[in-house]
Amino acid sequence: MRKYQIGIVGSAADVSLSKDVELLAERIGELVAKNGHITVYGAEKDYDSLSIAAARGAKRFNGMTVGITYGKGKNIYDKDGNTDVIICTGLEQGGGREFVLVNSCDAIIAVSGNAGTLNELVVAYQLNIPIIVLENSGGWSQKLANQFFDKRKRRLTIGAQTPEDAVSKLLRILDEENLV
Repeated sequence: MRKYQIGIVGSAADVSLSKDVELLAERIGELVAKNGHITVYGAEKDYDSLSIAAARGAKRFNGMTVGITYGKGKNIYDKDGNTDVIICTGLEQGGGREFVLVNSCDAIIAVSGNAGTLNELVVAYQLNIPIIVLENSGGWSQKLANQFFDKRKRRLTIGAQTPEDAVSKLLRILDEENLV
């Protein structure tokens, strides 16, 4: 049985992350790892992010982590060695890297989020990839919970209250859709 590749996306540290929201992202990474799946995330080069926090959480439980980075080179912000595989897209931020990240995932969980996260969520919607957002984390996750992106109604952006709720809902959707 193939492991699910779960993208965990969210705000970068240049927007002043709160410790509480960072702990939510870490917990999501832990739960993905505990359930035997792979954490895929946007590997930043210069600063921390909620996605990197998810990778830290996953590594605490020996989870597999894949960081998708922009530009050239594997020099990512990963001071603790939490990334098992680094994929260098050669593309810059603002579309290319985000597309590669999302297209590599079976599903996405968003925590808070700003412009880059919104971009990732729109790509997931366009590709009909399941999206769960942590409602109480602020940012685009809070704004987009339980909504469709447009009149096509391809896929509802499903809100979750806790990391446990987010991972449980996501795994249930993936299992129902028989993606393994």
